[in-house]
Amino acid sequence: MTKRLLEFKLCAVLVLVCSTAALAGDARETPLVRAVKRAQASVVNIHSQKTTYGENALFASNKSRKVNGMGTGIVIDPRGYIVTNHHVVHGVDSLRVTLVDGSTFQAKIISFDRKRDLAIIKINPSRKLAVMPHGTSSDLMLGETVIAVGNAYGYEHTVTAGIISSLSRDVEVNEEQSYENLIQTDASINPGNSGGPLLNLDGEVVGINVAIRAGAQRIGFAIPIDDARKIIARLLSIEQLNHTYHGLRSTDVKSAARRELIVDSARLGSPAAEAGFKAGDVVVKAGEVDVVDGTDFERALLGQPAGEKIDVVVRRGEANETLALVIAKRQGFADNDRSSVVVRANNDGTLIRRTWDTLGLKLSRLPDADARVDGTKYNGGLQIADVRNGGPAALSGIRQGDILVGLHIWETVKDDDVAYVLDNPELKTADALKFYILRGRDTLYGHMRVALREK
Repeated sequence: MTKRLLEFKLCAVLVLVCSTAALAGDARETPLVRAVKRAQASVVNIHSQKTTYGENALFASNKSRKVNGMGTGIVIDPRGYIVTNHHVVHGVDSLRVTLVDGSTFQAKIISFDRKRDLAIIKINPSRKLAVMPHGTSSDLMLGETVIAVGNAYGYEHTVTAGIISSLSRDVEVNEEQSYENLIQTDASINPGNSGGPLLNLDGEVVGINVAIRAGAQRIGFAIPIDDARKIIARLLSIEQLNHTYHGLRSTDVKSAARRELIVDSARLGSPAAEAGFKAGDVVVKAGEVDVVDGTDFERALLGQPAGEKIDVVVRRGEANETLALVIAKRQGFADNDRSSVVVRANNDGTLIRRTWDTLGLKLSRLPDADARVDGTKYNGGLQIADVRNGGPAALSGIRQGDILVGLHIWETVKDDDVAYVLDNPELKTADALKFYILRGRDTLYGHMRVALREK
């Protein structure tokens, strides 16, 4: 056998070995593996801490203890907006978010819907984050393979797989919390998975994991993504978060073959009406954001100041048209759904009276030269100018000259922050309101015994 023939046979063997290895690698990268790879960068792990108090605790001391919690979130906007379950963030003192690359960030709560158990939190990343690909829950099939990713028992980015066991389940967790139209799955869902994605084999989120059946094996539940996206759109509403508005009324249309945002109408005299939106228009793009539903539309406008012009592409008939939408300042807020957090304007002195009557406090802005908040973890605060004798604040030990830096789970840097708390539907029946104050260089916190009722 000649040398050239030997070389040829050796090359053939090497080609065969390489081809076999490549085929083996392809076989290992199953659709499930590819789905996880596509989605995992958009899954975050949430670690929380809250303080529990003894019945008669005034300020935090040996009568309080710290409790750690865990959950999961889904990135819905590259600027760091994340959706999770409300019960993951309810009543927490602090939130820490960990990305798949191990980087960690402090997070704050933006808005929530207690009844539907969804919340938006935000981190401030140094780069744009990968947004979770979202599918539709309109065409889910019994027996379809699904994947859960989350912070199960604190084991970050745990992946489990199973099938869809049932659809349209109504589940009552307790007297205060019940769910409708849930997806049932046998993919293992454990404490810490709450708020994480239920994926299909395309790596698209089709549900948000929310609950398990205590004492059962492999019975978990998820909120259908089509239902969740409608709530998320409201939680990201620029009316609620930016005090601006567009006036567009629209409907999400979701099916296996169609995912579109259809214009129903535009409020008379609104920016949308001025821009020329018509019933039947399909919103294709807003600014740089491709739009398939109301969540996309709201996040495209989120953070834009009043007077900003946004180019919105709509499909009208067979052609695309570009409309110039100039968002406007919104002075009042309609509160059509008491389950969501709504900010109202308080520019007529009402807030001053309500703060005095409800909390027993008169608040004022910190002078520019006041440096007492500098060097602390707080973004600012409101000075306590007066305390009503016998009021909730006085009975809790708050004094004139203290700086109020937080109520419940929110900071109190400006008047609107206090209005946000007093208008919060979750607190309407609360008897105790957590507060944080600075006294000198010390942070004190405790509970005021108040009843935040309807105005």
